[in-house]
Amino acid sequence: MKDFIVHWVVSALLLVLVDYFVGGIAIANFGYALLAALVLGALNCLVRPLLIIITLPITILTLGLFLFVVNALVFGLAAALVPGFEIAGFGAALFGALLLTLFNLVASSALHPERR
Repeated sequence: MKDFIVHWVVSALLLVLVDYFVGGIAIANFGYALLAALVLGALNCLVRPLLIIITLPITILTLGLFLFVVNALVFGLAAALVPGFEIAGFGAALFGALLLTLFNLVASSALHPERR
């Protein structure tokens, strides 16, 4: 349970960091960042695998690059579901999802150095 809470808070902090770097993303306060991180985690577990299966032919055709679009769609869906989390457009969602993925990679390697 402790690992879940740490991961949840770190994800919310990373969302705030993405908000700082990407102009088209706005998070009202840290409470909304916590809610957005929770919704984003749930969508990544439930909706993203279905989208990957549905878009498998185009993903294969684009050599996996379409997964960036799937990530942006899930990121935008999270913004649509959380009232204090807004994304200006698809470009901001794409760049924000990419940046969040990179930040999560760095944070995960920092928090779990034994998994390398």
